[in-house]
Amino acid sequence: MCLEGDLEVPPPLEIACLGAANASAYFTFPSSFFFTLDTLLRSTESHLFFDPSSSWFMSSKEKPTLGGTRIKTRKRNIAAPLDPAAFSDAVVQIYLDNAGDLELVAKSIESTDLNFSRYGDIFFEVVFIGRRTQPGTVKPDEGERHPYSVIDCEPKREAILPSVVYIQKILRRRPSLIKNLENVTRRFLQSLELFEENERKKLAIFTALAFSQKLSGLPPETVFQPLLKDNLVAKGIVLTFVTDFFKEYLVENSLEDLISILRRGKMEDNLLDFLPPVRRTAESFAEHFTKEGLTDLVEYHSKKMFEVKLKEIKTVLTSKVTEESSVDEVIETVKQLVKDAKLPEIEVVRVVWDGLMDAVQWSGKNQQQNANSVLRQVKAWAPLLNTVCSSGKLELELMYKVQMQCYEDAKLMKVFPEVVRSLYDLDVLAEDTILHWFRKGTNTKGRQTFVKSLEPFVNWLEEAEEEE
Repeated sequence: MCLEGDLEVPPPLEIACLGAANASAYFTFPSSFFFTLDTLLRSTESHLFFDPSSSWFMSSKEKPTLGGTRIKTRKRNIAAPLDPAAFSDAVVQIYLDNAGDLELVAKSIESTDLNFSRYGDIFFEVVFIGRRTQPGTVKPDEGERHPYSVIDCEPKREAILPSVVYIQKILRRRPSLIKNLENVTRRFLQSLELFEENERKKLAIFTALAFSQKLSGLPPETVFQPLLKDNLVAKGIVLTFVTDFFKEYLVENSLEDLISILRRGKMEDNLLDFLPPVRRTAESFAEHFTKEGLTDLVEYHSKKMFEVKLKEIKTVLTSKVTEESSVDEVIETVKQLVKDAKLPEIEVVRVVWDGLMDAVQWSGKNQQQNANSVLRQVKAWAPLLNTVCSSGKLELELMYKVQMQCYEDAKLMKVFPEVVRSLYDLDVLAEDTILHWFRKGTNTKGRQTFVKSLEPFVNWLEEAEEEE
C-alpha cells in the first residue's frame, strides 16, 4: 500500500498491530506534518488506499437487518408419546357403552376423534379378541376387555356375519385401516396354535365370510401363504382351518369361485401343501375331503393332479427328444412316468404325440419344410408310438389325435394323408384301424377334407385286401 507523495504505509494488518502510539514512529513524514494514527486515518489530503475487505476494516458488531422484520425460530416436530393402552381402553368402552350393538358402535367410532391411523392394528385386535395384545403376539395385554369380539361369538355363520358387515362399514369410512386389517389377520393366522380349537373355527368362518362378502383388506395371499408354517401344517391345524373355510365359503359360492380365490392365493396347484407331510398324498386328500362332504373339491383336485402329471410327462418327453436321447432311453422313461402317475392309456397316447410335436422345429412360412419335419419325427420315434399304441383302440385314438393336430394347425392340413401313410408303413397303425377311421370315424373336425385326401390311400388298401 502507498500514499500519494513520499509517505509509505505498511499493510493494514501491521498498522492495526502497531497501535496509535507507535504508528508515528513507523512512518516517515515531511517535517511540516505531525501525524498521529487517528489524524492519518481521517486525512483527506493523503488519499490512503486500503483494501476494504481486509480484516482491519471488519467490525465485530452484528450486521444490520431490515427494519420491521421478525426473525422466526424454526418449530420442531413434537411427537406425542405412544399410548396404545388408552386407545384400546377407549375403543373397548365404546363397545361397552353400546352393549355390543355393532351398528351403534360403528356410529360412535365414526364420530370419535381417536387416532386410528396410529393405532389401527390395536383397533382390529379389539375387534377380533376384545382387547389389545402384547406387541407382535396374540397374547392378551393388560387393560379393559369387552365380550363382543369375533372369538366371543358362536361358531356359526349368523353369529359372525354381523362382525364382517361391521368391519366393512368401518373400512368404507376409514380406508386407511385396510392395511391394518391385513397385518392383524396375517399375524393371527401365523399364530393359530395359540388359539383354542373353537376359536380357530370362528376365525375360519370369519375369513370365509370376509371373502364371500368381498371384504377389502383380505387378499387371498394374506390368508393362505401365512398358513404354510411348518409347525402349523405338521400339527394338522392348517388342514382343519382350511376345511372349515372351504365348507363355509361353498355355502353361498360355487367351486369355481373357490378355485379363483385359491389361484389368486397361489395355492391352486398346491392343495396338498395343506396336509401334514406324513399324509401328503392324493389318496389322503381325497379321503379327508370326501369324509367332510367336499366331493366336488376332490374331483377337481383329481383332475388337476391328472393334468399336472400329463404336463410333467410331456415336458420330460419334449426335453429328451430335443436333447436327442436314444429311443430306448426315452421309452423306458415314459414307461416309468406312466407307471408312477397311473395314467389311462388313451391319455398316454395323446401326451406322447403332443410331446413329439412340441419338439419339432417349425418353419413360419415353408409348409413343405414343416411336412418334412413331421414325417422325420414320426419316422424317428415310431418305436415309441408303437409302444404306447398297443391295441386297435389306442391306434384309433392316435389317428384322432393326428386329425385334430392337422385341423387346428393350418400349416399341417395337407400333411395328414402322408402322416397316416408313414404310420402305416412303420407298423404303428394297422390297416383295419385306418379303414375303421375312414368308414366310421366319429370326430367331425375337418373330417370331410381329411377323408377326401386319404381316399387314394384307402382305395389302395382295399384293392390290396381284395387281391389277398
